[in-house]
Amino acid sequence: MFKKVLLSLLVLGSSAAFADTKVDVSKIYGKIQFVDSYPDYKVKIDNSWPDLDVKKVTQWPDSVGKWQIVDQYPDYKIQMVDSYPDFTIKYVESWPEVN
Repeated sequence: MFKKVLLSLLVLGSSAAFADTKVDVSKIYGKIQFVDSYPDYKVKIDNSWPDLDVKKVTQWPDSVGKWQIVDQYPDYKIQMVDSYPDFTIKYVESWPEVN
């Protein structure tokens, strides 16, 4: 009986890990470096239905959607792609937010 319970917990736990692959874009802000390989996230620009509205800033990238583009010491490394992104963005002049 114990083996069946343990096996069912392992199966449910592993399937739950695969089901939760959606990125929490509300936490993607700060110093961003664009890279060609080994990114933290792959991103596509989508002006129709983006997951995140992004405002490029030069100071204080301290809230949702504010990205300061840097060449060194990033908080996140982003690779721009045309297909299979982790999430989509749209550049805005004001009011960055999660959609």
